[in-house]
Amino acid sequence: MKISVKWLGDYVALPPSVDELARKLTAAGLEIEGQESPAEGLRGVVVAQIKESVQHPNADKLSVTKIDAGGDALIQVVCGAKNYKVGDKVPLATVGTKLPNGMEIKQAALRGVDSSGMLCSSKELGLSEESSGLLILSPDLKPGTPIAQALGLDDVVLEVNVTPNRPDALSHLGVAREVGVVTGAALKLPQPKPVESGSPASEKVKVRVESPERCPRYAARVVENVTIKPSPQWMQERLKACGVRAINNVVDVTNYVNLEYGQPLHAFDLDKLSGQELVVRTAAKGEKLTTLDGKARTLDVDDLVICDKERPQALAGVMGGGDSEVTEKTTRLVLESANFVGAGVRRTAKRYALHTEASHRFERGADLDAVVPAIDRAAQLIAELSGGTVASGRVDVYPAEKPPRQVTLRFARVEKVLGVAVPEVEVRRILAALGFKARSEGAGQATYEVPRARVDVEREEDLLEEVARVFGYDNIPAKLPRGLASLAPEPATAEAERRLRHALAGAGLDEVVNYSFVAPKSLEVLGLKEQPVALLNPLSVEQSVMRTSLLPGLLENLSRSVRHQVESVSLYETGRAYFRDAQGGQGTRPAAREVNRVAGLVWGLRGGGRSWTQKDARADFYDAKGAVEALLAALRVEGVTWSLGGPSAYHPRASAEVKLADGTVLGHVGELHPKVVKALGLPEGVFVFELDTEPLYAASRLVPEYRPLPKFPAVLRDLAVLVPVELETGAVRKVILEVGGALVEDALVFDVYTGKQIPEGKKNLAFALRYRASDRTLTDVEVNEAHKRIVSEVDQRLGASLRA
Repeated sequence: MKISVKWLGDYVALPPSVDELARKLTAAGLEIEGQESPAEGLRGVVVAQIKESVQHPNADKLSVTKIDAGGDALIQVVCGAKNYKVGDKVPLATVGTKLPNGMEIKQAALRGVDSSGMLCSSKELGLSEESSGLLILSPDLKPGTPIAQALGLDDVVLEVNVTPNRPDALSHLGVAREVGVVTGAALKLPQPKPVESGSPASEKVKVRVESPERCPRYAARVVENVTIKPSPQWMQERLKACGVRAINNVVDVTNYVNLEYGQPLHAFDLDKLSGQELVVRTAAKGEKLTTLDGKARTLDVDDLVICDKERPQALAGVMGGGDSEVTEKTTRLVLESANFVGAGVRRTAKRYALHTEASHRFERGADLDAVVPAIDRAAQLIAELSGGTVASGRVDVYPAEKPPRQVTLRFARVEKVLGVAVPEVEVRRILAALGFKARSEGAGQATYEVPRARVDVEREEDLLEEVARVFGYDNIPAKLPRGLASLAPEPATAEAERRLRHALAGAGLDEVVNYSFVAPKSLEVLGLKEQPVALLNPLSVEQSVMRTSLLPGLLENLSRSVRHQVESVSLYETGRAYFRDAQGGQGTRPAAREVNRVAGLVWGLRGGGRSWTQKDARADFYDAKGAVEALLAALRVEGVTWSLGGPSAYHPRASAEVKLADGTVLGHVGELHPKVVKALGLPEGVFVFELDTEPLYAASRLVPEYRPLPKFPAVLRDLAVLVPVELETGAVRKVILEVGGALVEDALVFDVYTGKQIPEGKKNLAFALRYRASDRTLTDVEVNEAHKRIVSEVDQRLGASLRA
């Protein structure tokens, strides 16, 4: 928000320098992001009086003037404008001045006549977009006066970053209160007292609020006999400094009071209101309204509107309508000052993409107590600037007066929470200066009435925060929290996750972090049938539901990389997937069930790109499987089995289910199905994996266990068996280890063969068996007997036969 320092000075005594003011406000929580000085662009431009003007001897359209610019001698300036007369006071850009439009004024000879400067228009000074000649100044100005001072532009504009929880600071009075608190200066509030005459306003306009839950208060005043014309220069300059365009004296006053009080106002042309009545209600289905921006809008039944007897005339808290707009022909006004509930205003403003000065304030929470003083101030200014008369009284519909919030502060809590002793008298001063009124006293405590503008103060800690920011965060010493004998140990999952990240990075995968929000079609194309959790207020359709898998984000990363002609992509992500919970949101139960996962993707040339050792070797299923094996090894998870199959998003020829020794399914690894690849516009050969990390971490053994080296030698035997093609290798290995018992230390498959020598529908599996006993050297007899039992059981259980 832009704040005029000169305007701010009307309400409170300011520090000696603007820099000190900015520093104090920033320290108190109102960060000053920048400063602007309109006078900088007008340096070298002064007030000058035209003493003489004659025709240029060599140019019909030029004049030669003698100018009094406050010096000892008159200055000769050649001028092309014709809208002045001798004696007028006009702006003079002296030699060496650089105007806002970039023009640099130099000593020159125009058609043979010397010219020492330039007489300026308002456009050349950057004060307006159009001009019809020189800017004629007030005759009361003294020649030589800097033009910025003469026009009231000797100001500094502060860009204040007002956080969403501080709507009370969205006005000059709100910031002035903060200045008074941090400097100790007294606050000078306006005391509006419009001169009233004639019959009461209640006889000229009727107000009915049909939706009090959306509009707790609505006030109206009537001003008659107004003359619509430009507002005075001082008001235009203040509005311009704050980034508001001047329109006319009525509209400018409503904008001015909004910037002053932080209370949005609106003016209706009373003669354009059917029945001279204002009704606050929600819109009917299909109703239409043309807003002040000229756009015809079909209203939603959730929109709160201000209507006359027949149709809507304004979107409440957002923008007025064109049918009742104030124009040059307007003579009678109805001023609106109301309080609208922020949630409803926010929905309407977002629905029509209308972010206005009014909606910005109502969305955050406007001051209910500012409704009356703001409308009185506006009525008084309009009467003064337009020659109008204010009808007696006001219409003030306030169905259910809401009592102010009260919060109790225990003074002993100040030091306990802030860590620094703040004298009680200083605490009381700070809160009183901020507008908190002590309503009752107790032993070591006081109950304060919270100003309605402070929508962010609800509990004792909020009052403590007010004390802390005004007392100064720099005055609070840095100390360790008291009462902590020792730091809590790091959870085991943190170390497990750290090892997982290191393992995947060692496998050549780069970590990415994606949004938890995805497009519904991204989940549908993967065949994920569970209904995702939808967002009530999504940023876009592409981010409208919570992800039930980490794969959509990784696939989007791949798509973007391929578009940039990357040859190899290896990525992984750890994060949460979200699932609907039928009992979610009841009591303290979360609205959704969250599952921690890790997912990875491998595509393209193996090793990150082209290599002379592996020319154009592409990543395959075993690269993705190897990454999973690497993280399992890093976590020392043993007994994992791999079985064929996976979700429909995986290719049946290259997919596997990963299970723990107890049968718990960790997840899947495999090649992305061609139909998914085609639907997403991805290249072929995409290999992915996704695992649940909770059971993975539970099965990990982060502390290594000591195992002594074997004392006795091993006996190695090979076993080649013919099995059906569809039989999984893991099933054969499981039988070998089970039958071999304690004597078979390991069984590794080292060859899988199908060919002419193998019957159709069969495959040859070759295992390397390692026999060893922990207490003796095995004899050939023991090994042969164990080997025969294994062959027999594999034959009986699996229909396998020993290959000769």
